[in-house]
Amino acid sequence: MNCANESSPREFILLGFSDKPWLQMPLFVLLLISYTITIFGNVSIMMVCTLDPKLHTPMYFFLTNLSILDLCYTTSTVPHMLINICRNKRTISYGGCVAQLIIFLALGATECLLLAVMSFDRYVAVCRPLHYIVIMNHWFCLRVVAFSWLTGFSNSVLQSSLTLNMPRCGHQEVDHFFCEVPALLKLSCADTKPIEAELFFFSVLILLIPVTLILISYCFIAHAVLRIRSKEGRKKAFGTCGSHMVVVSLFFGTGIYMYLQPPSSTSKDWGKMVSLFYGIITPMLNPLIYSLRNKDMKEAFKRVMPRIFFYKK
Repeated sequence: MNCANESSPREFILLGFSDKPWLQMPLFVLLLISYTITIFGNVSIMMVCTLDPKLHTPMYFFLTNLSILDLCYTTSTVPHMLINICRNKRTISYGGCVAQLIIFLALGATECLLLAVMSFDRYVAVCRPLHYIVIMNHWFCLRVVAFSWLTGFSNSVLQSSLTLNMPRCGHQEVDHFFCEVPALLKLSCADTKPIEAELFFFSVLILLIPVTLILISYCFIAHAVLRIRSKEGRKKAFGTCGSHMVVVSLFFGTGIYMYLQPPSSTSKDWGKMVSLFYGIITPMLNPLIYSLRNKDMKEAFKRVMPRIFFYKK
C-alpha cells in the first residue's frame, strides 16, 4: 500500500551530470548554441517554404512539417534543461514530467514516420517521375502527414501509460536530463521485463519498420539514379537524397541504440550523451543539412530573405 501511495511523487529530481560539476558550463553553452541554431534554422525553413511559391511542392511540405517537429521536439526539453543547469535543485513537477514524456515520445515517433514518408516521396520523384503529380497529390500528402502525427501521439500515450503506471516506491531521482522512458523505468521497484517487452514491440513498429522502408526506397532510388545518363542529373539526385540519408542515419541510429535494448544494459553516461544527440544535435543539424546541401533551398533563401528584411511599403 505504501508503495502504491508513493508511486506518484509531486516532483522528480533530474540528476543529469550533477556528479560532474565541471561539465555543467560546457553543457549549458552547447545547449544554448544548439537551441538557438535550431530555432533560427527551422523557423527560416518554415518561412521560406511558405513564402516561396516555387517550394510549394510535396517535398518541401514534408520538410516544413519536419521543421515544426524539430522545433517543438527540442522546446519540450531544452529550455527546462537550461534552467535546471543554472539552479542548485534540478527538479521537475510530476505533471511537467508527464507532459515532457508524452510530447517527446509523440514528436520522436512522428518524425520516424515522417522521414519514411519523405523517402517514399523521393522514391516516386526519382523512380516514377511521370506519375509523381498523380501519386503525390495534395490530399495524399495531407493524409500521410496526418497519419504520421496521429500515430505518433497514439504510440506516445500507450508507451507513457505503461511507463508511468510502474510502481516506483517513492523513488524520485531520475538519472537523466529529462523524463524519458529508459530513465523512468529504472526507478521502478517491480519487475520491468514484461513492460520492456511491450515497449520493445512498440519501438520496433516505430523505429525498425520505417527505417526498413527507407532502406528499401533508397535501394530502388540508387538503382534508378545509376541508370541516369546525365552526370548533372545523377549529381542532383544523389545530392537531394544524400541529405535525407544523413538525417535518417543520425536520427534512427541513435534512437535504435537507445530504445531497442533493455534500459539496464545501457551505460548511464553514454545513454545520456546519445539522448542529447538525437534530442538536440540532430534537430539542429536538420536545417543545416537541408539548406546547405540543397540548391533549390539556397536559391529560395536568396529570393525570400531580402523581401523579409528589406521590405518597404
